[in-house]
Amino acid sequence: MKSNKKRGSKTGSIVALCVVLALTVLLGVLGATGFSVPPRGLYKLLPWLPTTDSSAWPESLALGLDLRGGMYVEYSAKAPEGTEASFEELRNGTKQIIQQRLTDKGYTEATVQDIGTDGIRVEIPDVQDDTVLDLIGAAAKLEFKDPNGETFMTGDMVKTATYFYDQGDHQVAFTLTEQGTQLFADMTSKNIGRRIAIYLDGEELISPTVQSAIVQGSGVINGMGSKERATTIAAKIQSGALPLELTQQKVDKVSATLGRDALSSSVLAAIIGILLVMLLMILRYRLNGVIASWALCIYTILLFLLIALFRVQLTLPGLAGVVLGIGMAVDANVIIFERFNEEVRKGRTVKAAVRTGFKNAMSAILDSNVTTLIAAIVLLIFGTGSIQGFARTLLLGVLVSMFSAIMVTRFLMNRFVNAGAVKAGMYTRVKAEEEVEA
Repeated sequence: MKSNKKRGSKTGSIVALCVVLALTVLLGVLGATGFSVPPRGLYKLLPWLPTTDSSAWPESLALGLDLRGGMYVEYSAKAPEGTEASFEELRNGTKQIIQQRLTDKGYTEATVQDIGTDGIRVEIPDVQDDTVLDLIGAAAKLEFKDPNGETFMTGDMVKTATYFYDQGDHQVAFTLTEQGTQLFADMTSKNIGRRIAIYLDGEELISPTVQSAIVQGSGVINGMGSKERATTIAAKIQSGALPLELTQQKVDKVSATLGRDALSSSVLAAIIGILLVMLLMILRYRLNGVIASWALCIYTILLFLLIALFRVQLTLPGLAGVVLGIGMAVDANVIIFERFNEEVRKGRTVKAAVRTGFKNAMSAILDSNVTTLIAAIVLLIFGTGSIQGFARTLLLGVLVSMFSAIMVTRFLMNRFVNAGAVKAGMYTRVKAEEEVEA
């Protein structure tokens, strides 16, 4: 009975290893080639593995300016005198306006982000023409139109516009200047039950229905539906009325050729590094080195799948974060294998050594990975630009490496042992009389 159970366990382990190997190969080929699947729905992720040929780079992996080429501009920002809204509210509104303008003009992959305590950085891939700067820096044009479409008030008559939540409804509260108060009072008194439209840069922003005359210089726009929409509307009204004063500090361009060369050489260096690591692991840890190399392949496939899924933009520092994550994954395996070897040399069976080795290695693995996670989170929160790109890929890399070491490597080692790989010499160098079979 016991013999039959043992044979069943061995057969099951062999089948499990074959299934995992088949899935690894399938995902690897799918991630590298995509099998020419039409790019619809989740199939837009295909393929998702990087290549040394920059001209055949997967569309699912977004590239930053330093790898793709394009231009960036940095501004210092200053709030106009007499502004009641906070600087951060104005900066967020200004960023949203710039982002929307670029998107409307077809620059859908442009990014707008904070830089320092009072700056804004705009990155536009695949652009070398300075005329786009005119689009970024122009003042927002905010217009209020009566039901007949005639403009009766402009954005300079709006003092503040803020989001707030009241009685289950996401709303926008606004206040007006003295002149705006008079104009709005007259218009709303005459058009109760009718719509007044608000336009930004010629595009309709919102057209709320007048429910009562607004004569005190402040009012509420309700029924926004969601916090995100209400916040966006408030920011756009605010920034249209009180745009930050932007002063251009720096403009730079990265040629597409330089970006492609940097991408190709970076990916090639990463591949060579991974192959050398695999070779050294196999030479040092024998069968465990093969297991580590297998787990590293799974790690790479999963990591870039998540990068494609979450649309994490890859930059040169971001690729450095990927490589560092690979190092963390290998480091975890080294700790596990060394603990395993120690147990084997003490005379334990291979099966017992796997169990005890993992138990003894867990605290060291968790400590090293948690400290790296904390550092990545801090960089993500307080960093800007390429620093955040590095932090994002490092954060993903560490999380996937922990999964790879704790789950994948452990699973593979247990399956190999159950499949019959119980000779200690298959894993590490021991004296013949010290080898103990399970």
